[in-house]
Amino acid sequence: MTLTVAVQMDPIQAIRIAGDTTFALLLEAQARGHQLLHYTPDRLSQQGGTVSARVEPLRVQDVEGAHASLGTPERVDLSSVDVILMRQDPPFDMAYITATHMLERIHPKTLVVNAPAEVRNAPEKLYVLDYPQLMPPTLITRDRAEIEAFRAEHGTVVMKPLHGHGGAAVFRVSPDDPNFGSMFDLFAATFREQWVVQRFLERITEGDKRIILIDGEAMGAVNRVPARNDIRSNLVRGGAANASELTEREREICATIGPELKRRGLVLVGIDVIDGHLTEINVTSPTGIRAIRRLGGPDLAAAFWDAVEARVGTVLSA
Repeated sequence: MTLTVAVQMDPIQAIRIAGDTTFALLLEAQARGHQLLHYTPDRLSQQGGTVSARVEPLRVQDVEGAHASLGTPERVDLSSVDVILMRQDPPFDMAYITATHMLERIHPKTLVVNAPAEVRNAPEKLYVLDYPQLMPPTLITRDRAEIEAFRAEHGTVVMKPLHGHGGAAVFRVSPDDPNFGSMFDLFAATFREQWVVQRFLERITEGDKRIILIDGEAMGAVNRVPARNDIRSNLVRGGAANASELTEREREICATIGPELKRRGLVLVGIDVIDGHLTEINVTSPTGIRAIRRLGGPDLAAAFWDAVEARVGTVLSA
């Protein structure tokens, strides 16, 4: 099966390929003979029922600094391609939501991965609340009295933006933290929406496990250990990636959420688990595939394209 694959992403020239999951997916697609097209979200347009973009033919190679070759841009009706990878990074803002509405017009005849309506309906720190039995105690609010009551019950908490990403603005707040009032004022002035308040998990020092699920099946994991004197395990914040196997509890978590992820067309998902507690379900642009492979794990880019090709075949045969 030879497919035409368009990737909606941030400018490919600026990515760091060593850890970039999108790049791993593109390498595998090219190896399978699929035609690649590249465009950035600002090139997405809609006129009437036609959704189009100015795309560039793309060739990739695993050479830092010379990893992408782009051809001459041309306007393409996106309903004419087979697959669109929606892979631009957050923030999950109105621009992101607008793109999901536009791509929803052509999905699933053109298979958009992940399914745009489901991405829109599954903001990562809210969707996870569908599974409270798997989570640490969590409050979504911007009401100070609610936060103070939650702190009184649970002690040390973590506060973070509801639509944050990459570990930005994540704070540990102790029960007697004198900075809480200033932090509350800062969050209230910075974020219009509610934010996340969650019981602090002491064993974060042992790592925050990223587990990749493909079509609802757990396929691989990497344990991200925070840098010294930091609670954030994100690799972009200095966290260290270590090889990891799934525990029985983690398999239970994946078995609980996997069927619903598959039903909703969320083909590539990254979940975060700390000390057996599910903390996030990442559906926008989940990462981790290259780290898992580098640490001796399976080739999840191949598993991803196996799942996508199967879904395209189902659409074509319908």
